[in-house]
Amino acid sequence: MIVLNQSDLNAILMEIAPDINVLYPFCGNSRECHSNLLQLPNVYITLNSYFKKSPSFLTIGILFLNLLPSENSKRNLFFITSNRFFMKKLFFLFFLLPLLVQAQQTVVSVERLFPKVDKTEAFEKALANHAQKFHTGKYKWRVFQIQSGPDYGGYHITEGPVSWDEVDHRGDLGAEHMADWNKNIAPLLTERATSSFSVYQEELSNVALTDYSDWININHLQTAPGYGDEIRDLITKLKKGWVEDKSTVAVYSNSSSGAPGYAIVTRYKQGLKERTMGFRPPFKETYEKANGAGSWTAFQDMLKKCVASSSSELLKFRADLSSK
Repeated sequence: MIVLNQSDLNAILMEIAPDINVLYPFCGNSRECHSNLLQLPNVYITLNSYFKKSPSFLTIGILFLNLLPSENSKRNLFFITSNRFFMKKLFFLFFLLPLLVQAQQTVVSVERLFPKVDKTEAFEKALANHAQKFHTGKYKWRVFQIQSGPDYGGYHITEGPVSWDEVDHRGDLGAEHMADWNKNIAPLLTERATSSFSVYQEELSNVALTDYSDWININHLQTAPGYGDEIRDLITKLKKGWVEDKSTVAVYSNSSSGAPGYAIVTRYKQGLKERTMGFRPPFKETYEKANGAGSWTAFQDMLKKCVASSSSELLKFRADLSSK
């Protein structure tokens, strides 16, 4: 925590004043805002003039706390930060803050749809038109066709990534969007469908959230009750193996979407040849190389305890059905 005196505060505010909106009704021009700021016990400033094409990134709350009067009538500002920034460095930080907010956009919504057997062609056409017309920007779609497993024949649609706040403010994307869905897509579907939220886990993954591939394998792991910490620890150790053998794996946690657990998504950056026996060394060897001799047996023993159930499936990305 850094204590800034009145002169420090004045310098910072005057530097950034032309480029901020202060969210208080009495604010007029920048100088008025600057003057009024100094009278407030608590002030919220929102950087609101950069990255206008991405409004969700530019609402960045900076909390100014405890403008407390001292004996000599000067006030101190307790500015929450881990490093001291001089005026210029702090100003440049404001340019980086939208990127920090963007890094928190880790929520992906997933829908699985199952068209009527004799309506697949019409469904794909309607889905592509809908995605490319209505699902752009932050709510863009990536559409996969499920190639194996119990949901074979279905379509796996991901929207995002976004923040939870953007989920909260998404709405239904408008009357025209809903009319198109109800008229052109819904009549082609069976009653079977699922909807869920997944949250990307950067610390458990060894590939960036948006570093995609055309083919993916999803391993669904359901956590046994009381073993949340243990399964996370297991995935952390798995990650060391993925790094060692240069496979690319993104990990997502289930969020308010049925049983707790994880989706471990292997992204085949080099295509399905990565599944060929001998393409990589046996994973047991890789795991023990990364985690120590005998670690594979310990991993297997704990896996039996902390995973209530598991299943896997292969999916293929359909660019022709996805948002552009």
